Amino acid sequence: MKIFTIIISILATVLIIFNATKLNFDALFTGESQTALITIITALCAILLLQILRISKKIEKLSKKQ
Repeated sequence: MKIFTIIISILATVLIIFNATKLNFDALFTGESQTALITIITALCAILLLQILRISKKIEKLSKKQ
């Protein structure tokens, strides 16, 4: 599970970097910039959810030890 979350986090980070190059700051909410912005937000949400999953697995492992 740890390797899976790391791989998905890396892919999400690559998506953020790629889509940041597609942003047009003059017209941020139109055309290709809008799609890039939505994809960046989605990738950030995926990273956040994976971090929550990692923390919950650590808590689960600690509670089983006690």
